[in-house]
Amino acid sequence: MSTAVLETENLVKVYGRGPAQFHALKGLTFEIHRGESVAIVGKSGSGKSTLMHLLALLDQPTSGVVALGGRPVSRLKPKAVSSLRNDTFGFVFQQFFLNPNQTVLDNVTLPLKIAGVGKSERNQRGIAALEQLEMADKAKNKATDLSGGQKQRACIARALINNPDVIFADEPTGNLDSATSETVEDILFTLHQEQGITLVVVTHDEDLAAKCQRRLMMQDGLIVEEQTGATPRPAQASAVSDRQQPENQTRRGRRLPFRRGGAK
Repeated sequence: MSTAVLETENLVKVYGRGPAQFHALKGLTFEIHRGESVAIVGKSGSGKSTLMHLLALLDQPTSGVVALGGRPVSRLKPKAVSSLRNDTFGFVFQQFFLNPNQTVLDNVTLPLKIAGVGKSERNQRGIAALEQLEMADKAKNKATDLSGGQKQRACIARALINNPDVIFADEPTGNLDSATSETVEDILFTLHQEQGITLVVVTHDEDLAAKCQRRLMMQDGLIVEEQTGATPRPAQASAVSDRQQPENQTRRGRRLPFRRGGAK
């Protein structure tokens, strides 16, 4: 088995206070291994998007630990977390999040601009990423002029621009017709297979999830089932009550090395 690129321990996320508290995640412990394709599946409100935001370092847990390459992220300063996220992850979202008045090339190279890469290198790498997606001829077009499928291709090019270890795809085909959806799925899984990129897909689409090597089924803030291929097996994540989580949760008989010092 390959090494874990992402790990969580006793991951809890609570919104609100007092009687209005909502426990979005109730103590999740699991690993995502380097080069895996993993689907996080569940109905609306199951906690799948909250989990993705924590794994992708877009939000902080109420308690528990997220570790990247065995290193607890909670021990890093916010600026270091931002840099790590920009260098390590690529994102593909259902809503695209392209600036409609900027060119496709400017949208694709935004992560490099944030990282302080010079314009000449940004544009060179941006064109190379667009060529991978057969979109180089659209580089100077405004994003608003693209079709839905072209916008998602541009998003994938942007996700690839920093040579990420992990791509997070949040309902990547949710706004696309079935034919375009199949094309986008083929692109994502080809990148996963040929470049060894770890792919984490958040979806309620069972057909898309079935293409992943592993599926984590979520319900009410818990991972209630884990499936590998077509064979379901018990979930590795442990349930924690709304009011209390165990202090010394272990996995497979061993204590995680980053058990102490979870993000607050």
